[in-house]
Amino acid sequence: MPVPRRSAVAIRHIAFEDLGLLGPILDRAGWDFSYCDAATGDLAAPHIAKADLLIILGGPIGVYDAEDYPFLLREIELLEQRLTRDLPTLGICLGAQLMARALGQAVYPSGAKEIGWSAVSLTEAGESSCLGALDGGAVVLHWHGDTFNLPDGASLLASTTVCKNQAFAYRRQGLGLQFHLEVDPKRLEHWYVGHAVELAAAGISIRNLRAATAQVAVHARGVAEAVFGRWLTEIV
Repeated sequence: MPVPRRSAVAIRHIAFEDLGLLGPILDRAGWDFSYCDAATGDLAAPHIAKADLLIILGGPIGVYDAEDYPFLLREIELLEQRLTRDLPTLGICLGAQLMARALGQAVYPSGAKEIGWSAVSLTEAGESSCLGALDGGAVVLHWHGDTFNLPDGASLLASTTVCKNQAFAYRRQGLGLQFHLEVDPKRLEHWYVGHAVELAAAGISIRNLRAATAQVAVHARGVAEAVFGRWLTEIV
């Protein structure tokens, strides 16, 4: 008999920051996925709480902006419920920051924008984790200005000189990534438009960023396949 497909729900904060490369990887690994838009969707819908995998994607707001964006509080509640039960949970950028907050830690501006393609340094735990494919200088896309304190009981997996807490594992099935392994290089043109004000304020050259993206596009796909493919195998 065929193996039943599992369900994944991705909570999205802005339309173009989607699953990207992760969508096809999920499909090939036997997962059906759907989106819920955080600002307008029903975060209390039963299919979200019951999903085999919850993914919280990135966005241009901060965890500390809950007074203006109260749906963030519901996301934190969802994460608390899943993480305490050790249910498969992936947080990317804002999603990782929300995971840290759900685990009782502060999230705050790091004091520096980290935007562009560069490598991360893996810890010993990171080298033996699904992030092992990043060892040897593999580059990832950074696009954030906030950071967080490492949650109690979490294992630090990766760092950069700008931001120490770049990735962490929580228990067996929680993974928080500050950087963007999921991004599809072909779709970054949407990011350049959607985040034009942020890029200008940070003094980032879109032409240089576009050129750097073109150089690593094929490489980025292979890294996403290796990391997410291994992690999806581990959580089931």
